[in-house]
Amino acid sequence: MSKVKTAFFCQNCGTQYSKWQGQCNACKEWNTIVEELVQKEEKVAWKTTVSTSKVATKPLLVKEIDTAQEIRLNTTDNELNRVLGGGLVPGSLTLLGGEPGIGKSTLLLQIALKLPYKTFYVSGEESQKQIKMRAERITSNGDNCYILTETKTQNIFRQILEIAPDIVIIDSIQTLHTDYIESSAGSISQIRECTAELIKFAKETNTPVLLIGHITKDGTIAGPKILEHMVDTVLQFEGDRNHVYRILRSLKNRFGSTAELGIYEMQGSGLREVDNPSEILISHKDEQLSGTAIATTLEGMRPLMIEIQALVSTAVYGTPQRSTTGYNAKRLNMILAVLEKRAGFRLGTKDVFLNVTGGISVEDTAIDLAVVAAILSSNEDIAIAEGFCFAGEVGLSGEIRPVNRIDQRIQEAEKLGFTSIFVSKHNKIALKKTEIKIILVSKIEDMVSELFG
Repeated sequence: MSKVKTAFFCQNCGTQYSKWQGQCNACKEWNTIVEELVQKEEKVAWKTTVSTSKVATKPLLVKEIDTAQEIRLNTTDNELNRVLGGGLVPGSLTLLGGEPGIGKSTLLLQIALKLPYKTFYVSGEESQKQIKMRAERITSNGDNCYILTETKTQNIFRQILEIAPDIVIIDSIQTLHTDYIESSAGSISQIRECTAELIKFAKETNTPVLLIGHITKDGTIAGPKILEHMVDTVLQFEGDRNHVYRILRSLKNRFGSTAELGIYEMQGSGLREVDNPSEILISHKDEQLSGTAIATTLEGMRPLMIEIQALVSTAVYGTPQRSTTGYNAKRLNMILAVLEKRAGFRLGTKDVFLNVTGGISVEDTAIDLAVVAAILSSNEDIAIAEGFCFAGEVGLSGEIRPVNRIDQRIQEAEKLGFTSIFVSKHNKIALKKTEIKIILVSKIEDMVSELFG
């Protein structure tokens, strides 16, 4: 055993220093540097024999590398498959983060119980009986799922050698510790070392590993930022614990797009996949109300119909208020300026409140036209006719600009029963036969005359 050394690490970014100092030179944060014991030992945490190793032992030309057998593993969860890009890649490391109580453990346990592969679920936070109680609530199936309560990586790898699982799930990475680092579980050096051991195991055995990660009060993954660089995929599980819907986003994905979105509904029996999110994002009303408009947006390859709500009222206080939920506040100010300057609507002395229903945030500029329609509907107190939806970007000169993949947006609107859709006159529409009425507009004034006469 070599000499035990002391090192200083920044708790925010993980930068190492030889002595303590007040401010971190890397992230410029104050009082985040702490002392940790680092034990350098010439041992290998995970070691495989030549017969079990599946990686090449010599450099190969790109054309010589065989990828025919690199088939993604189906997780039996369509939403997770979509976010991952088609399924789990063998040998990949996936990190799932989210608020406490949002449903991270429920999601991965539910997947582990339903997988047709031999799954090894390791929990450092719950006992086997506690996990059994949750598993009985989710499903009666679980013939291929092994449960282990352990926090030491050496013991975990010993059990993995005996079971030889197809998929490994760790709940959570912050609870693991290794004998080769003399610091408490959850510290920067422990998280980094345990993750490095899991990466070595995953790459050498071609076994996908799913990690659950805690987050800080700022919403970032707890531990060093290098943790997110080490893994292949970073997923974020979002939602309000007071609501039943959860959103799964991809923040990083080496094997697919980061624009995909998965939606779940939290139920007593676990998480239910929401196949048609447009149904939950559009509210059902008994009567027509002013200030609401339906927009078509895209999340990755998935088209969504979302409801935009606007409230325009006379400013009671001196300065008019501009408030948004789920929409860029600066873009709202730009649209209001365009309506004031180009279209002649006097909104400078009025309060404007904008809300995207369903609790999601939308960055797609194609919802600009629906935002304009909702604001004008509330300002004039005239409800937009049922069956109307919008897809268009608003320019600074008041023109309606074309948006991408307009055919897919039109087909989604038609599938959900909408009768008319407003799109830019300059959009190239390839659809030949469609039952929905396509209204072409080039300026805001054209849309206003069509809607309000």
